[in-house]
Amino acid sequence: MQHYFLNQSLEVGDQLELPTEIKKHWLRVMRAEKGSKAEFVANNQLIYIGELIDEQNGKIELIKKIEHNVELPFAVTIACGLPKNGKAELIVQKATEMGVNTIIFLPTDWSVAKWNQKAVKKVDRLQKIAKSAAEQSHRNLIPKVMYLDGLNKLCEIPANQKVVAYEESAKHGESSNLVKVVNSLDKGEKLLAFFGPEGGISPDEISKLKDMNFTLVGLGPRILRTESAPLYFLSAVSAFSELK
Repeated sequence: MQHYFLNQSLEVGDQLELPTEIKKHWLRVMRAEKGSKAEFVANNQLIYIGELIDEQNGKIELIKKIEHNVELPFAVTIACGLPKNGKAELIVQKATEMGVNTIIFLPTDWSVAKWNQKAVKKVDRLQKIAKSAAEQSHRNLIPKVMYLDGLNKLCEIPANQKVVAYEESAKHGESSNLVKVVNSLDKGEKLLAFFGPEGGISPDEISKLKDMNFTLVGLGPRILRTESAPLYFLSAVSAFSELK
């Protein structure tokens, strides 16, 4: 069943005409016909089943509310040093499928990529990728994609716990901090995780992150690529919190 986000409040019994973008995809691409059903997400993250009642105008009637919440128990934000071309798209798509709440990109000391004046356009494109991935994975919300212009701005991101995936921690066999942090969180709390770019995280940045109360964590004994680390992290959070 198709899954779409509607930026409005919904109630069973409502009849409404779908936005042009959804009509184009559902009716033309997916060839929905009168009587076809799809899932529609309200602006409060509740999901409703809608039935197509007017194929010509793309009009639906909401016939049922379903109790279906696939979100992680915690609101997880990943902050990534700017990766090389093409990797940001992969991170956004797969992190959305894995349950991320917010995705931040920012320049770091050892970033090779430079977004500069392109940041607004890149974020707009990445937000569209997040929306598409959220529909595909039947999320209750669309993750927000953001750009910050420096590491110091992370102190403005609200979080109950903050971690940084550090290569040296992995090399030295640190394996328990991530488990401890996840287990300390209560449902609904916020978790912020920072990941370096291809060049890694500089010693000065590690010092700054420690000053901002980030906990250094290892992600297993293997060294992960910049696009793999946040996905490993989200998988681990899911395993520790959802698959108990």
